[in-house]
Amino acid sequence: QVQTVESGGGLVQPGGSLRLSCTASGTIFTIVGMGWYRQAPGKEREFVARITSGGDTHYGDSVGGRFTISRGFDKNTVYLQMNDLKPEDTAVYYCNVRGYTRVDSPSFDSWGQGTQVTVSS
Repeated sequence: QVQTVESGGGLVQPGGSLRLSCTASGTIFTIVGMGWYRQAPGKEREFVARITSGGDTHYGDSVGGRFTISRGFDKNTVYLQMNDLKPEDTAVYYCNVRGYTRVDSPSFDSWGQGTQVTVSS
């Protein structure tokens, strides 16, 4: 079983920065991708950023150039550096981890509980 936990959310003024962290733990053979999604009140969950095991990164149209996704040294941790934050970035941010628990197992798709990011003056 895989557990995914996010941290780093909070209240920040427009133009400010935050860094979110996400760590996956448990029975993990390999992780093939880690990413971030967000959901604002009354809206559908939106793709924010993703990084593959090979280091390829992809960003949603609304955050490109302001957000940077990276993986930690232990490869089970992913960060989201968010700069120049705007009120429309306010949302609950969820971490998603995809991988395998064993060499011969089906893939897993693990979600964290979410961390609140509020951008307001």
